[in-house]
Amino acid sequence: MSKSQIETLRRFANQIAKNFVAIGHDKAVLATADHIESFWDPRMKAAILADDYTKTLDPIAAEAIAHLEEIGHPGTQTRATDFSKHGDLHNSDAG
Repeated sequence: MSKSQIETLRRFANQIAKNFVAIGHDKAVLATADHIESFWDPRMKAAILADDYTKTLDPIAAEAIAHLEEIGHPGTQTRATDFSKHGDLHNSDAG
């Protein structure tokens, strides 16, 4: 993977982590790991794991990658789809 592609993955991981900062550090780590595991292509995940991510990513993103490397998928961390399971048809969790 090229240097610019790795830099893009680093930026992506940091942006994902920043989106979860408001839920607290530990939850943000798990939510970031969940997002990366669920939505990133296997090649993207392999590339970020091969990177020296502990020195190149923000703390939440780095801990999320470490979690994936050491433990694996943390399971679903957000309740975005729970809303649609309640009540009648045509529910939406869109804001």
